[in-house]
Amino acid sequence: MKNRTKLWLLMLISAIISILLFIPLTLIMGKIGDKGYNLKGLNTISQETLETITKHQAFHAADITPILDNAHQNHPDIRFEWIAADGSTIYDTRGEKKSYDFRQLADRMLAMPQNLWGVNEPVTLTFSVSQGNQPYYLLMSLSSDAMKQGQIYFFMRSFKVMSTFMLPLIVAFFIPYLLSLWFFSSMNKRINKLNHAMGQLNLQSKITVLTDTKKDEIGQLAAHYNAMAHRIQNQAEQIKQFDTRRKLLLSNLSHDLRTPLTMILGYAETIRAGLYKDERELQASAKVLLQRSRYMDKLLDQLLDITRQDEGNLELHVEVHNVSEMMRKIAADYLMFLEGQNFNVEVNIPDEDIHAWIDSSLIERALRNLLDNAIRYGSEGYYLEIGLWEKDESLFMTVIDKGRGIPLQDQERVFERFYRVDDSRQGEGLGIGLSIVKEIIAFHGGSITLTSVPSETVFEIQLPKRQRE
Repeated sequence: MKNRTKLWLLMLISAIISILLFIPLTLIMGKIGDKGYNLKGLNTISQETLETITKHQAFHAADITPILDNAHQNHPDIRFEWIAADGSTIYDTRGEKKSYDFRQLADRMLAMPQNLWGVNEPVTLTFSVSQGNQPYYLLMSLSSDAMKQGQIYFFMRSFKVMSTFMLPLIVAFFIPYLLSLWFFSSMNKRINKLNHAMGQLNLQSKITVLTDTKKDEIGQLAAHYNAMAHRIQNQAEQIKQFDTRRKLLLSNLSHDLRTPLTMILGYAETIRAGLYKDERELQASAKVLLQRSRYMDKLLDQLLDITRQDEGNLELHVEVHNVSEMMRKIAADYLMFLEGQNFNVEVNIPDEDIHAWIDSSLIERALRNLLDNAIRYGSEGYYLEIGLWEKDESLFMTVIDKGRGIPLQDQERVFERFYRVDDSRQGEGLGIGLSIVKEIIAFHGGSITLTSVPSETVFEIQLPKRQRE
């Protein structure tokens, strides 16, 4: 069942229940809380009294006295007076004896029926009965405080008059329901729009942006939906980018493994078949085999790094280490590696030792990635510099090359996974080395910055010397 149908049924049932509860509750509460006489009750008392008088033909003082005393005993708040046609009092339950003229009787009737709703005001009702041609009058008087506090009377002579009275009442009665219907209908439309938009939401299609300026719960839900839809769209775009990079990674990996593997197979076959000329050529072939094998091992390490990044398995084992000594060993390795390649290598490491809380294996790995990157992409400048110094509570490491530099539009993205400045260059890694460096430095609570212009590229690492809490 739709909400709109439920709403209509709920309104209809509510209106019926309201009417059914209104009438009996009004009567019950009136009896409990609105005690006293009303005009109908007084008229009933007068009619009963007059019928008793007429039945017993009790028009004279001796006959009327017990009847009026009995009525007064049953209704002590009411004063009963039996008056003759000439205005003389035949009997008064208050015991007074006097004769009324017209003015006195008229004064008793003044301000009626306003006195019915006054406070401590006299209320007098007059009734008559005849014996032959002789009229007699029954006066019933009481204080307005003895009257009911709530009395409503309607006198309608035709159904037309009744309709003119009931129509405004019906309109006033149904206005809350009509307003409720309008409110819930508008709310239902908003919910339907939100429901439709959520039903259309997926990774392939364009998102439906909801325009709901209201500040209520549905408006807040629509705002959360818009934010969620934009996040899903952004994540879908990221998934597409990652998928593109994954395909590129597989393509690069296939090429990067195939080239050294082909060389390894060729040189291995040469050695196996003994097709080398002399011992020198044999050593050259073995050197190539060793270099290509190390390169393939490095590619496999990078694949392992990708897996660790995805699984979040990169862990820190922080201890106090001699950073100066570590960097001297790294510099010595690269001096031996670059020997005979016309590289100008500068090592700016102070003589005094610098100690810091680091994971030495991870920091060494980050530095070697930076040095390999500088040699690979900055080889045109034949220059490599590694530096270390400390300032305040931080230590700084630099790796500088004088190659062609990194274009400005690529400098902000070089730390992204799988991003390479020149995708056309094959056989030069998977594009994750700098992202690993940034992650290692971030784990240590440090930062890495890149400054690159033509003929100089500087990577600077800043690390805290003390252990992070």
